[in-house]
Amino acid sequence: MCAIPFFQSRIAMSLKQGIRIADLAEHKGQSVTLQGWITFRRDSKGIVFAGLRDGSGFAQVVVAEDRVSPEAYQTAQSLQLENAVRLHGTVVHNERMNEMELEVTDLELLHAGAEYPITRKAHGVEFLMDHRHLWLRQPKQWAMMRVRNRLVYAIHRFFQERGFMQLDPPLFTANAVEGTTTLFETDFYGEPAYLSQSGQLYGEALAMAHGLIYTFGPTFRAEKSKTRRHLSEFWMIEPEMAFYDLDDNMDLIEEFIVFIVRDMLEGCAKELELLERDTTMLEKVSKGFPRLSYDEAVAIIRGEQAVDGRKSLDVLAEDLKAVEEEIAANEKDIAEREAAIAAGGMKKGAVNFNRNKIDQLIARNKELAERASNIPQWMESARNFQHGEDFGGSDETVLTRLFDKPVMVYRWPAAIKAFYMKRDPEFPDYVKGVDLLAPEGYGEIVGGAEREDDLDLLLARIKAHDLPQEAFEWYLDLRRYGTVPHAGFGLGLERLVTWLSGTHHIREAIPFPRAYGRLKP
Repeated sequence: MCAIPFFQSRIAMSLKQGIRIADLAEHKGQSVTLQGWITFRRDSKGIVFAGLRDGSGFAQVVVAEDRVSPEAYQTAQSLQLENAVRLHGTVVHNERMNEMELEVTDLELLHAGAEYPITRKAHGVEFLMDHRHLWLRQPKQWAMMRVRNRLVYAIHRFFQERGFMQLDPPLFTANAVEGTTTLFETDFYGEPAYLSQSGQLYGEALAMAHGLIYTFGPTFRAEKSKTRRHLSEFWMIEPEMAFYDLDDNMDLIEEFIVFIVRDMLEGCAKELELLERDTTMLEKVSKGFPRLSYDEAVAIIRGEQAVDGRKSLDVLAEDLKAVEEEIAANEKDIAEREAAIAAGGMKKGAVNFNRNKIDQLIARNKELAERASNIPQWMESARNFQHGEDFGGSDETVLTRLFDKPVMVYRWPAAIKAFYMKRDPEFPDYVKGVDLLAPEGYGEIVGGAEREDDLDLLLARIKAHDLPQEAFEWYLDLRRYGTVPHAGFGLGLERLVTWLSGTHHIREAIPFPRAYGRLKP
């Protein structure tokens, strides 16, 4: 199970209300009490099978008519989705399912409630988002939150074990960090203030006091975007390191990503299986990330430079052909299954199996059709990419398609990067910045840079970006008093969760997403 190594089992065993599902294996053959909510019910002759969840996991419970009172059996036959129950019984191992289950000896209905609105039928995304407070109970959403929890714990472990201090920047600020167009403005006792876009500038101040620090908290961007990669409120991990240069920074980013990916693979195997995450690519994440300059990356995107003998446009053409072939194969499979059902004579269980498979194939083909539509656009965008532009999502997808590990792109054009990034003395029109791009189309998950430590150059950059100097006077003091080379990076937690869990949309990587058009629940 994807849990942090705490004392959960001992605590659970001491509670009067019984044990937790996660601890069932420790109590094989013993009489125990479980409490939780019903996830399904299936009746057979003289027996009721039900699913139970309690927050720590999922288990099957079996209520046999000859092992419980008539009242308990009648209650079992009436159970509905999300009814709250208390169960007593014996823990046994189900050989066929290779899982622990409970043979019930007594059952108490704690709360029946109204008919549960989220059923096994397909629901639209908007319906599920409007019912996010309930959707979080579903197995895949439950698994996603456990992955998130494990990652948060691993992040703290990584930095704490390396001598970093975790310190907190303010959420109200008087200045922009990532540009003035994405600020949420508010009134702060009669003065204009903004919700923080990043804790980085304050992190620099903290690094000048403590050397190695990281901040971990919510940040806000007022982008009117509804893409699968954007949130208006998200959590950022932002380390800052005194006496680090760009190379030191890239080394730390690589070490950090390798650590947390390995930790999640070791600790969240069951959750990743529930999420149907293919971990093949994640298992290849090891030290030695490809490091490309911006100029090299542009040449690869355009198809002008090969990687291991392969060029981007050729690979995309192969991808398109493979997608079209899979769509055709799925359509044939759907037709054959529908014909078999229509012919009659098929048992009810087989009919249900085939209908579920048809639904899965239809959903898969919908995803593939979107990809088949996107690939030609990606190819056109790649051919016409203009040097000096920032990478869009499709450009990142094209580039990372040629690698099986995260890719670092460094030395970016200064014109498209933030004012605080240090210019490269050997390439004055470029900054010593780096973006880490995740494979499989997930794109940028880390952005970092060596910080400009020259007061005069920083003043010039603030003026060039038309920023109010008075709002940055405290930040400029960091260059007036004991300035040193330093660097840092920022990682969005939700983008990390999205990539590692293999989900399509970032909205599922946070308990209650806040984005353009989404404020409730």
